[in-house]
Amino acid sequence: MSVVLLSRDAGVLRITINRPEQRNAVNEEVLAALRAALDDAAADTTVRAVVLTGAGDKAFCAGADLRQALDSGGGVFTGADSHPFIEVFRAAERLGKPLIARINGHAMAGGLGLVCMCDLAIAVDSARFGTPEARVGVFPLMILSYLMRLVPRRRLMEMCLTADAFDATAALEYGLLNQVVPAASLDSAVDTLLARLTANSPTALMLGKKAFRAMEDMTLTQCFEYAQLMIARASQTPDAQEGMSAFLEKREPRWPGA
Repeated sequence: MSVVLLSRDAGVLRITINRPEQRNAVNEEVLAALRAALDDAAADTTVRAVVLTGAGDKAFCAGADLRQALDSGGGVFTGADSHPFIEVFRAAERLGKPLIARINGHAMAGGLGLVCMCDLAIAVDSARFGTPEARVGVFPLMILSYLMRLVPRRRLMEMCLTADAFDATAALEYGLLNQVVPAASLDSAVDTLLARLTANSPTALMLGKKAFRAMEDMTLTQCFEYAQLMIARASQTPDAQEGMSAFLEKREPRWPGA
């Protein structure tokens, strides 16, 4: 059975980490499959959004598979030129389409990193989160760059140094989640969010995500200059022309996706 399952429906690619007996812990095989799926989605013009989740109802992802890591002399903790976790994060950055974390259960360590790499995140109210790496002799370095962009500094330092788990309400407060819902409402909440996203211009979302990421690392002055260039580019796309025409004609837009 595949360690990662893929399904497509109405322009949405759903990626499921399929190791429920291992609490969907990831190994190099899983990470390679995730990277490939994200890169394929980026190249597929029929895909409008991507949903990432875990199999079962216990865990979204428990992080790295420690047993396999030890058996392989380091496994996903080590790498050659580029770490397999980083390759997944880079693929997510290249995606150019909304990436939603459907958090069906606990998300720990690298699993929390997968949550953070997504643009939006909806979790069941029973989910727990954490950076327990210090309890196994390491530190959450692989996901720290994402966490530093989302979580207030004092909270993040406490998370990393204590290695304590926290619940979905706290994760929402820390800025890691967009919504917390009962398990019975998870799919409807994700579907509602998808409908809101896919109603919009795919080109606008692609360019917007690119700009959002770039401007995070700029000074205010650099942001002003970059914004001027990007709005000029965005306003000349076929999607922008269609969107403005549809608005003036009081009709729904028919996005060319370019």
